[in-house]
Amino acid sequence: MNIPPLISIITINYNHAEDTCELLDSLRKITYPNIEIFVVDNNSKQDPSIIKLQFPEIKFIQSNENRGFAGGNNLAIKQAKGDFILLINNDTIVPDYFLEPLVNKLLEDKTIGIVSPKIEFLHTPGMLQYAGMTPMNEFTVRNTVIAYGEWDKGQYETDKITAFAHGAAMMIRRSIVQKAGMMPEVYFLYYEELDWCTSISKMGYKICYVHNSKIYHKESVSTGKLSPLKVYYMNRARLIYLRRNVKGLKLFVAALFQFFIAMPKNASVFILKNQISLFKAYHKAAIWIIKHWFDSKIKGNPSL
Repeated sequence: MNIPPLISIITINYNHAEDTCELLDSLRKITYPNIEIFVVDNNSKQDPSIIKLQFPEIKFIQSNENRGFAGGNNLAIKQAKGDFILLINNDTIVPDYFLEPLVNKLLEDKTIGIVSPKIEFLHTPGMLQYAGMTPMNEFTVRNTVIAYGEWDKGQYETDKITAFAHGAAMMIRRSIVQKAGMMPEVYFLYYEELDWCTSISKMGYKICYVHNSKIYHKESVSTGKLSPLKVYYMNRARLIYLRRNVKGLKLFVAALFQFFIAMPKNASVFILKNQISLFKAYHKAAIWIIKHWFDSKIKGNPSL
């Protein structure tokens, strides 16, 4: 009797233990028989002990600092024993049979390195959040999430090679992490999974959207509201991605576009709308990347 591959499931908790417990409760009901589950607490201010009390079977890792999305996941990746590693947001709910299609896709095609399921908004039933992504524009450093905000009418019922997996749920081969390194921690928030996918794609592996695996994400369709924190980390991350992944003349032209066209335009919009806190966050992001443009810490991924 063949034993199915071990899947290491990793999620991060930060001040939302109730969400984490709901995810873990749904994971208890899945049909896939060979898993280990890690919960990394990213130094929550709220006591996360309820997670360990209600789910003693998990492997709980307490970080002594908030290491961000990449850093938190990497703590568990270092301990994971699975053939495949699934990173999943703690504000998701999974159906019973969501793992098997992801595993089968990786087993049947060795050229695929990362897979992501279809993602639907939990609180807007039938509305899609993800069915793949378009390639990154190397000048604007932006791309599009396919199917975002669309009603699921069966229009995405085939597996497709895509430019990027989705950070809310992505499964990767452990062997690839050993080659490519873990997720880049310089970002802290945003773009880190896109960067990881870019590195792995450059190694010759494909990324696939798997249509018959689905998860439900609690994120609201309306959560696009800007905050100084989001403005800072999103724009800093966009420029870090540019510095890490665009080369030569393209990098020179893209940097000119960002610093002399896109950024002044966006900054002026914040000023005109009297959103001074957002302007300051945007300015802070620009100053950070200028100071660190040639910094060695921007390059490279931590090794497994």
